[in-house]
Amino acid sequence: MSGYFSKNAMAYRALNQRAVSLTYGQRALTIGATHSLLAQGTAQSTSHRETPYTRLALTARLFEAVFLGSKEEADRALAFTAKRHSTVKGTIDEYGGPAHPAGKRYDASDPHGTWWTVAFTLDSVEWQYDHLVRRMRDRDREALFEDFVAWGELFGMPRSAAPRDYAEWRQQYDGYLASDEPYLTPELKQLGRYISGYDVPNQPPLPTRPLFSTIHLLTVGSLPPKVRLMFDMDWSLLDEARYQATCRSSRLAHGRLPLFAASPLMRGRSQEFYKVVARGEQSVIRRGGTSMPGVSDVAPSENVQSA
Repeated sequence: MSGYFSKNAMAYRALNQRAVSLTYGQRALTIGATHSLLAQGTAQSTSHRETPYTRLALTARLFEAVFLGSKEEADRALAFTAKRHSTVKGTIDEYGGPAHPAGKRYDASDPHGTWWTVAFTLDSVEWQYDHLVRRMRDRDREALFEDFVAWGELFGMPRSAAPRDYAEWRQQYDGYLASDEPYLTPELKQLGRYISGYDVPNQPPLPTRPLFSTIHLLTVGSLPPKVRLMFDMDWSLLDEARYQATCRSSRLAHGRLPLFAASPLMRGRSQEFYKVVARGEQSVIRRGGTSMPGVSDVAPSENVQSA
C-alpha cells in the first residue's frame, strides 16, 4: 500500500538514507533546544526528562512511519501523536529569554509552534543529506520544503503557518539563528549536550560504540558554530578534520559505490536501531542508573530553583 509520500518524493529519498535517518533527529533536537518555549513545553508535558532517549526513539519511529510507511501506518502514527499532543499545553516554568518569559503559554496544537518543529527537522534533514549523501539541487530543496509543509499539514498545521517557499523559509530560519532569540535555560543546555552525544553518561555496549561515536561526531560537527558556543561545546581543529573526513567518506560511499549505497546497510528504515536506543536506556534505568544525570533525576521544581 502506498503512503502519503511516494518513493520519488524528496523527503522519502532523504529519510530512506540511513546516514540521514540516524543523525538528523539529534541535530534537530539540539538546535531546537534554543527555542525555549517549544523545548520547555516538551520537557514539562512529556516523558522528555525521565526517559529522553526512549522518547527520541519513539518520535523517530513515528516520523519514519509517516514519511516512509503506508497510509494506514501513517494514520496510526498521526492518531497516536494527536492523542499525546492533546495534553501538551500550559505555561513555561523558567525565563526563556526576552521572547519567552516565564509564564508564557505553550500549546502543541499552536500552528506557529508546529511550524518551528517542522523547520528544525527540515533543516537537519537537508544538512545531513547535503553533507553525508550528496548536494541537493535547487529544485530538490524546494521539493523537500514542500514535502515538509505537507508533513506539517498531516499533523494539523494550516498551510498558512508555513512560509511561501524554500527561499522565504531559509531566510526566516537563518534569521532566527542569527538573532538574539535563541536562548538556553540551564536544563536545556544540559539536555542538548546529552542528546547531541557531546556528553555520554552511559556508554553503549562495546561492539556498538564505534557506531554511536560516529553518530555523535556527525551530530556535534554539523551544529552551527553559534549553537556549539551556546552549549559550551569545545570543538578543535582535529575535531573538525575528523568530521570533514567522515563526511567525505560517506559522500564517496554514496556516490562511487552504488551497489553498497543501495544495500540494506545504507538504505531503508531505521526503526530497529531506534528500538536498540530505547532498550539501552530502559536497561540503565532497570539497573538503578540515571539516563541523564542532572536532568532525569531532578524534579521540575528543582530545575526551576537551579536556574
